[in-house]
Amino acid sequence: MTKKRIYRNIMIGLSVCCLLPLLLHYKNTEKEAKEEKEVDYVIGVSQPNLLEPWQVLMYEELTEEAAKHHNIRVIYTDAAHSSAQQIEEIETLKSYGIDLLIVSVDNTAALTPVISKVYEEIPVIVLGRGVEGYNYTLYIGSDHHFIGEMAAEAAMQLLGNKGGDIIELQGVASALQVEERSEGFREKISENSAYKITDSLVANWQRDKAEDKLKELLRYRHDPPDLIYAYNDAMALGARKALEALHLKGVDIIGSDGVNKPDGGLQLVKGKKVDTTFITPTGGKEAIQYAIEILNQEAEIPKKIIVRNHQVTLKNVNEYLQQRDLSTNHQEEKDVKVTLGFAQVGKESGFRAANTSSIIAAAKDEGVNLKLKNANNDQEKQVEIIRGFIKQGVDVIAFSPKVEHGWDEVLQEAKNAGIPVILSDREIEVRDSSLWTSFIGSDFVEEGRRAARWLVNGRKTPGKEVNIIELEGTSNAAPSIGRKEGFEEVLHDHHSYRILDSLIGDFTYRKGKEMMAAALARYGRDIDVVYAHNDDMAIGAIEAIDEYGLRPGKDIKIISIDATKKALTALSIGKLNFSVECNPLLGPQLMKSVKDLKAGKEIPMKIITSEKTFTKEEAKQEILMRHY
Repeated sequence: MTKKRIYRNIMIGLSVCCLLPLLLHYKNTEKEAKEEKEVDYVIGVSQPNLLEPWQVLMYEELTEEAAKHHNIRVIYTDAAHSSAQQIEEIETLKSYGIDLLIVSVDNTAALTPVISKVYEEIPVIVLGRGVEGYNYTLYIGSDHHFIGEMAAEAAMQLLGNKGGDIIELQGVASALQVEERSEGFREKISENSAYKITDSLVANWQRDKAEDKLKELLRYRHDPPDLIYAYNDAMALGARKALEALHLKGVDIIGSDGVNKPDGGLQLVKGKKVDTTFITPTGGKEAIQYAIEILNQEAEIPKKIIVRNHQVTLKNVNEYLQQRDLSTNHQEEKDVKVTLGFAQVGKESGFRAANTSSIIAAAKDEGVNLKLKNANNDQEKQVEIIRGFIKQGVDVIAFSPKVEHGWDEVLQEAKNAGIPVILSDREIEVRDSSLWTSFIGSDFVEEGRRAARWLVNGRKTPGKEVNIIELEGTSNAAPSIGRKEGFEEVLHDHHSYRILDSLIGDFTYRKGKEMMAAALARYGRDIDVVYAHNDDMAIGAIEAIDEYGLRPGKDIKIISIDATKKALTALSIGKLNFSVECNPLLGPQLMKSVKDLKAGKEIPMKIITSEKTFTKEEAKQEILMRHY
């Protein structure tokens, strides 16, 4: 059956089922369907509501971008604030044979299982507000923990040193983004005892509910709060209405979304009804663009696109109101001339060799003038290389940092010179986050979690104590910190798993073998599992176990991260048990970001790569296609 016929059958099915929300957003498509010669893909879009201005903007961005692509048809649904209805609509869309689902959720707990089920059969793009786990193709949205931190800093600026009482107006209680924003907000607020969160109200993202709950709380409260932090602008407007109804003045309000519509955040700030909001892009336009790339299998797709958020106050609101969407302000420039200075960390592993090759090849393909220098695992040398690029006046600097700390001074020099900085595959800790522009790489914490989940889920003897040797990477390097954190986070709830020792293997084969030999000398046959932060250390550990007289993969289970060809080979012969992929092929994403920056476009705050996991059978299938 052709997509054209499937599309017509969907129209008939919708009419027969009388799915009102679907029909409401389908009214402009019947004529198009008659005129369309052929439809290649049908995409389903599920939104939790179309009352919230931010969701309305998402819908408008989706429809505007979809209209540019004449070989696709998109079905839009509105769940009218009902999780049960949204689940039903997603299942209905799936039953019609859609090729891809785009979904925005309010209720994480309710929607995660159904989205995971759909993902087993078709690609899924999650927009704006996340789901639990990694069972989706692509997430486009904000770092909600970071938004919470930004809101806390804004609150402290508004209240000043005197401090004050704060009320939170939260979205749906079971939503992941609510948990993350609250965590970020509370962590930052707790740093100063002058600021106190007195109440948290759950208003489900709704203006009227926020107004009613706040009225109920404040009507019998002796002293009004000093500030209200609403997790979206709709609830911020509800807060203002409640304060006006109760004739309460002098209360600051912070919102989030920053939509430029009547009752949207920018207009609320301009009208002095809200003091601060944060522009939170919906990702609607990008979702359609990535959907087509996914369906056409055109390029490797990231796992997460973390968009950039901007704080808006009365001081800068007019600037944002005058700005058009940055992505439409600039024409596509196919022949952008750009010079990239890349400071590579070293040559410590197979991952790093593949990473360097990817960057060189992508620069050649995209016509980027690449100046690449290797620091050979020396932070001081890496700083010198970056300073050299600043003196040369390159357009963009990128580097893979050896460790997390010690970059403030040189990156401030780059900022002063007007040179944007991209972090490649490792993140850093600096006092001023504006010193870097974007991060492209892996979610190291999630890699650690995936390694631990395989271990605990594959357990054959419940209750038996499992002793683990952990081979860590370079001290204070982001991969080492994240992979350790994620692994221990999962094991925290499984008390029979015990890390006997954590040894520094520096991401090298030689050090991995040396540390494993030392562990065997001390613990011998008491070791049940080795968790290595990369493949090179795992291969070294395998040799040490062989030389000790035990069987790697049988007597001692081995888990690694990177999934290079060496690891897949070890997996296929049973000497390695499980490997989590860490994608080194960052060159294409890096070059796209570099050219976008040169063209004056805003790029995402973070681009997280898509990665797989491998067991013995999966490794046998993958090994012939692996080039690194």
